[in-house]
Amino acid sequence: MKTVKDYIRTIPDFPEKGIMFRDVTSVIQDADGLKLAIDEMIKRLDGLDFDVIAGAESRGFVFGMPIAYALHKPFVMVRKAGKLPCETVSKTYDLEYGTATIEMHKDSVKPGQKVVLVDDLIATGGTMQAAAELVEELGGEVVKMLFLIELAGLNGRKLLSKYDVDAVVSYDGK
Repeated sequence: MKTVKDYIRTIPDFPEKGIMFRDVTSVIQDADGLKLAIDEMIKRLDGLDFDVIAGAESRGFVFGMPIAYALHKPFVMVRKAGKLPCETVSKTYDLEYGTATIEMHKDSVKPGQKVVLVDDLIATGGTMQAAAELVEELGGEVVKMLFLIELAGLNGRKLLSKYDVDAVVSYDGK
């Protein structure tokens, strides 16, 4: 029986020499791989009390939406700046080379709601840290951060150490 890891394509030296790129498109382009990935992520939420799934643009949408649908939970989009039409809260965070800003609608998370943040991959943890801060600014509580892939060598868990972080597949390298 295949595992999620069997569906993840590894591309050496992309986007630069020395990087082993873990490609999720090979997972979502295969019906069995996609189903297995979503099912494995859902299993990690079993028994967890939460109200909302929030996903980071764009692959957090790919994995978060089917989880929200399957569990009959609302889905909140965490988007790049300037993409949401209503009043937003925003957070700027550091990237390897520069900064990025993400936003959420001000009414997307209600005070006291328990939120699961979803994305395809955890590397340094910067995006999810910023997303968690937005949820908390709106009065929500992040009860779990769920990823399909973890690049453990980039130490994202360290930045997110105050949260419950889980990943279906973990790679030691970067």
